[in-house]
Amino acid sequence: MTIFLCGFMGCGKTTVGKALAKKLGLPLIDTDAYLVEQEGKSIPEIFAQDGEPYFREKEAAAIRTLCRENAVIACGGGAMLNPESAAYAREHGAVILIDESFDRCYARIQGDANRPIVQRSTKDELHTLFDTRAKVYRAHASHVISGGASPEKMADRIINAVGIVQ
Repeated sequence: MTIFLCGFMGCGKTTVGKALAKKLGLPLIDTDAYLVEQEGKSIPEIFAQDGEPYFREKEAAAIRTLCRENAVIACGGGAMLNPESAAYAREHGAVILIDESFDRCYARIQGDANRPIVQRSTKDELHTLFDTRAKVYRAHASHVISGGASPEKMADRIINAVGIVQ
């Protein structure tokens, strides 16, 4: 089974993904790390040299490729904004929204030099982006998991939501 974790930057996709992958005995693939490896440059370099549309195109291609994996996929914050990617992921796995508060996400991402959108945006702009993306994430998610718990507890919530018997 492929489980795609989506949500806003800093919601805990990678951290929860590690706990979930460990519990399920599956590999964790972080789409941002995957793209960095594929492109041979950091995300800020990709944004600066090739632009955000190029990054989003490569991100969509990564989702299509990774659907073939039996893995936990921690998606970048924008990956499930593409309706085609989201539909493809739902068709080939479960799309789990980690529903975390803006304040908790912002506390984790503020000042992160590896996040170009954070670097070029004010807190208010990020909050507006959070609100806009939240609606899209919800529309594309197979399951919505409330945040605010330990990664292990979140992993258990996902396992229960997806109906995996251990």
